[in-house]
Amino acid sequence: MIGALLAPQLNEYLEHLVPSRPAEMQAMEAYAKQAHFPIIGPVAGHFCYLLARMTGARRIFEMGSGFGYSTAWFARAVKENGGGTVYHVVWDEALSRRARTHLRTLGFDGVVEYHVGEAVQTLRQTAGTFDLIFNDIDKEGYPASLPVVTEKLRPGGVLIVDNMFWHGQIFDAKDQTEETEGVRRLTTLITSDPGWISSIVPLRDGLLVAYRAGR
Repeated sequence: MIGALLAPQLNEYLEHLVPSRPAEMQAMEAYAKQAHFPIIGPVAGHFCYLLARMTGARRIFEMGSGFGYSTAWFARAVKENGGGTVYHVVWDEALSRRARTHLRTLGFDGVVEYHVGEAVQTLRQTAGTFDLIFNDIDKEGYPASLPVVTEKLRPGGVLIVDNMFWHGQIFDAKDQTEETEGVRRLTTLITSDPGWISSIVPLRDGLLVAYRAGR
């Protein structure tokens, strides 16, 4: 279960420190809780927003955007950084429509570009490079996505990958499912590659933050 790796009082404390969100974002959080839909939540969301602001990101690509909760955090950062584009990408048309409704209400119409399709292929086909890429696709696809991410993230750009603890399943040596092995393999690939400077931040279900070194 997400959050079970951290003491409940720590989760509560960190969430209490997150500034108040707009009513629409709070409604998104409530819906996710009621529908058991996995979102990054306010603590990890605010951290992603912080990274995007610190790096001045103006072109952000989300691989697996759900109904737009993480997109809202990134769109806010891009807007405050002077404008740009956040690419919202999901397989499901219904999720894309829900995201459009939420993000329009939040005032991000001119910031978000919507795509319905497979995330890695969409990233490959999108022109240009990105300042920040957020990866939250099916976990078995994590390792194979890395070469495309490396190609499309500019040197000095930031990669954020969600679910690096995979609800604690990575600690179970007997768990050799494709999803769990995908998370383990990506972790090894990133942390052993001199082209990346990386760390896993123990918020929520583990966020890998990696800086693409080089020029």
